[in-house]
Amino acid sequence: QVHLVESGGGLVQPGGSLRLSCAASGNIPSIYTMSWYRQAPGLQRELVAHLGSGGRTSYADSVKGRFAISRDNAKNTLYLQMNSLKPEDTAVYYCHSAYTGWGQGTQVTVSS
Repeated sequence: QVHLVESGGGLVQPGGSLRLSCAASGNIPSIYTMSWYRQAPGLQRELVAHLGSGGRTSYADSVKGRFAISRDNAKNTLYLQMNSLKPEDTAVYYCHSAYTGWGQGTQVTVSS
C-alpha cells in the first residue's frame, strides 16, 4: 500500500513563500491525478490545486497566479509552490490521489 507524506509547512510572514512536498512511499501510476486541498479551522476542506494525468493544472480562484502545482514522477513527489502568501492561506494542507487516499497534512500559518 502506498502512503503520502506531506512536508514543508511552517510559519511565514504575509508576502512570503513556501514550497510543500508530498512524497509517496511508492510509485503512483501517472494516469492518476493528484491534488492539494486545505482546511482552515471551522471550515470545510477545499480544493486548492489539481494536476491532471496529461499535465493540465487547475486552481482555486483564491490562489490563481500565486500557487503552482507540479509533480516529479522520478521522485514520486508532488509539490505546491506558494508565493505571495496571505493570512487567509492559513490552513492544514493535504495532498490526495485516488490511488492512495489522503496524506496526514502539514500546517501552514501566515502571520506577522
